[in-house]
Amino acid sequence: MFAVIKKEFKSYFYSPVGYVFIGLFLIMFSIFFYVDVFQYQSTNFEYIFYSGATILTFLVPILTMRAIAEERKTGTEQLLLTSPLSITKVVLGKFIAATLIVAITEICTFLYFGTPHITTALVTLLGFLLLAMSYISFGILASSITENQIIAGVITIGFFILTWFLPQFSSIFTNFSLINMFSKFPTGQIDIADTVTFVTFTISCILLTIIVMQRRKSVR
Repeated sequence: MFAVIKKEFKSYFYSPVGYVFIGLFLIMFSIFFYVDVFQYQSTNFEYIFYSGATILTFLVPILTMRAIAEERKTGTEQLLLTSPLSITKVVLGKFIAATLIVAITEICTFLYFGTPHITTALVTLLGFLLLAMSYISFGILASSITENQIIAGVITIGFFILTWFLPQFSSIFTNFSLINMFSKFPTGQIDIADTVTFVTFTISCILLTIIVMQRRKSVR
């Protein structure tokens, strides 16, 4: 699996994808940071990283939309399905590589803070990573069901926005909003229920992706 992680991680920087993701995220994060500093006189993690979570909604598809869809479009998916590596290792390799890109981006955000409250900072970054992992896992799932990268990206963004606004229609959907679950982390609180939901959602999407790939393999 390490070979897959290494290959996928490198592919993000052999192409513009990794640079575009990190660059756009930091540019947009900078805008929110300076708005908070100069307009609200605040550098509170609660506000800035909540804005960062919003940015993820639109940027994660840049990382995930090509994950499997491009393999299908170029015909290299057949090589994956017939390789000695299991489908599980291939999917996990792609997932971990994309997660590492987000982790690098998180580390870069420390440039904006001098001496943040260490506990709040760590809890915030944990929640941010859990949210990103949930987004990435769904994005890869969307990429596995189509060979068109644009369609995969639209499905991913559409789903994220839907879960974002569902609680406004009914409180029943509050627990289905990933970004709402993240909102407690920037205050330094680790909610066990939300953490479990993030992990469960991520694992479920990864398993569904593996099932989709396995079924496609059995058909060939």
